[in-house]
Amino acid sequence: MEEIVLNREFITLGQVLQISGFASSGAQSKFLVKELAISVNDLKENRRGRKLFAGDIVKISGRQFLIKNEDS
Repeated sequence: MEEIVLNREFITLGQVLQISGFASSGAQSKFLVKELAISVNDLKENRRGRKLFAGDIVKISGRQFLIKNEDS
């Protein structure tokens, strides 16, 4: 499982798509949330603005990402 470290309260799903390399821009992430198999905490998700907090697990096309705090 890959980790994405937060340096603020939350991150959006669109930002995770960019950080993880799936999308190169916000416009591309808007398209990809509709096309890729994405789930957050095992629930299907298609909103790029979905807020993700520490402890959330995001699955994108077979890859898993754990959202965690900077200090943990």
